[in-house]
Amino acid sequence: MSHREVLEALSGLLLAMFVAMLSSTIVSNALPTIVDDLEGSQTGYTWVVVATMLAMTATTPIWGKFADLFDKLLLVQSALVIFSVGSLIAGFAPSMEVLIGARVVQGLGVGGLTALVQVVIATMVSPRERGRYSGYIGAVFALATVSGPLVGGVLVDTVGWRWCFFAGLPVAALAFVVLQKTLRLPVVRREVSIDYLGAFLLVGGVSILLIWVSLGGQDFDWISWTSGLLVVGAVAVIAAAIHVEANVATDPVIPLRLFKDRTLTLATVASVLIGVAMFGSTVYLSLYFQRAKDMSPTEAGLMSICMVGGLLVSSILSGRIITATGLWKRWLVGGMVLVIAGIALLATIDASTSLWHTGAYMAVLGLGLGATMQNLVLAVQNTIALSDMGAGSSVVAFFRSLGGSIGIAALGAVLAHQVADAVESGLARLLAAHPEHAGSVGHDTGSIPDVSGLPAPVRAIFESAFGDATGHIFLVALPFAVGALVAVLFIREVPLRTSVKREDELMAEAPRG
Repeated sequence: MSHREVLEALSGLLLAMFVAMLSSTIVSNALPTIVDDLEGSQTGYTWVVVATMLAMTATTPIWGKFADLFDKLLLVQSALVIFSVGSLIAGFAPSMEVLIGARVVQGLGVGGLTALVQVVIATMVSPRERGRYSGYIGAVFALATVSGPLVGGVLVDTVGWRWCFFAGLPVAALAFVVLQKTLRLPVVRREVSIDYLGAFLLVGGVSILLIWVSLGGQDFDWISWTSGLLVVGAVAVIAAAIHVEANVATDPVIPLRLFKDRTLTLATVASVLIGVAMFGSTVYLSLYFQRAKDMSPTEAGLMSICMVGGLLVSSILSGRIITATGLWKRWLVGGMVLVIAGIALLATIDASTSLWHTGAYMAVLGLGLGATMQNLVLAVQNTIALSDMGAGSSVVAFFRSLGGSIGIAALGAVLAHQVADAVESGLARLLAAHPEHAGSVGHDTGSIPDVSGLPAPVRAIFESAFGDATGHIFLVALPFAVGALVAVLFIREVPLRTSVKREDELMAEAPRG
């Protein structure tokens, strides 16, 4: 494809990617209001996020495998339709239960868009040239991440939170039309054998694992019969999935032979750890700004510019330089060092930390993520065959999402537990010192109140609790970021190939004699 043809097709793909990213960022600042309006709890807050991540994570490798078997245009458009249906249901949701179910449907579509956009770009552009286009991907990521919280905050403050789910529908429709007109990829016809059993077991095992992680410590003790049954069940189902993928399926969802490649294996490990550290900690920053700093949803959205600005600069800059030089590992290592530094700095924040300091720490984290995320996928796509591009690319996205889902659920449980304990002890001290406040202390410590409407002494307790707990979850995330750096250090740098296919594939296709 010519540069112009790539850009035309890329416009539709980037719109689709924008919709997928917007679905999470536009809701982030609306969540406290949604939970208040639908009378939810801290657990409900976590599950509105986890539901989408769970569905996205579990289905990403299935979408990726489908990309190796079916028409990629049809798959992307199907993912857009599924996402739109989920958005409509979420927008009209009358309760937290319906909203969480709708977020699952959204997640099915987001899983497709997340996996397929990367696969289609890899099918159009060689690894060496991909850097120049990764800048556009970084720009879209930045735009969705900045505009999402801002638009979401404005919508919540003006017309209501339900419009946060309706806002992405026109963009999804536009992406559908643009892709229909511009995306022309060859469809490789071959005998299709869909691994239904492997897909079912994979989704089931991951789902049980995430349910245990998200509910443990709240709905049941970590050491209990319920916890034990969930862990044993998750291990058994995942073991069965591995057996099916290795010995039964003729065309497995996740071909285990791919893990013989050292780069893919290490990138997978790094992706899980980055997912835990990044998604698990940053998703609660919006809650911190609104509950510990008493900011409006719009103001909280403005704060996200700090992290996304750093991400935008480093993703565009690293992509351009990698295309010019062909050297990529130094960007991965440098990016991970900055990620560790950013998370370590954010681990020091509490309710009294100045916004200037918090914004600077977020910018450092953004610089690191921009140099790491896209280039980790690039390293994998550079080593795998074109026929496995869908499965290989989606494996990295799957494990990053899996890490993110575990991180959001586990750190959400840590946050809820710590806030509840701090509020309970704080209110007890307040009541002992000032019995006259007894009438204002009747708050459920497991809920997420609007702190601006609380009496000053009670508000101070909630703000302090949310501030301390947010810094604590960054501290918990720090070892995972260090582990990701170790994995990246062991990845061997391989020169970026200048064709979409590997040399062995080209040799096999060359005329003999």
